[in-house]
Amino acid sequence: MGNTYSVYEAKARFSELIKKVRSGQRLIITHRGREVAELRPIQRDSSLQQRLADLEEAGIISGPTGDRMVMGPIVERPGALARFIEERE
Repeated sequence: MGNTYSVYEAKARFSELIKKVRSGQRLIITHRGREVAELRPIQRDSSLQQRLADLEEAGIISGPTGDRMVMGPIVERPGALARFIEERE
């Protein structure tokens, strides 16, 4: 529980918590015993693939499975402009 702080405690020790976050730690803020927020360093240099992998690891998203791995058009038909021109002729 060394990385968990109540809202009251976080407000009182904000500068100290920011120093911890700057050193790479992740901190949890609680309100009435329930986790409500996470303080963590911003990862500006990570790629899209890395961010997606992090979200998948956290359980926020799930990766494609089975037939969903190959994406293609759902309906193949000409675009709106082609349909408009075809209707006018």
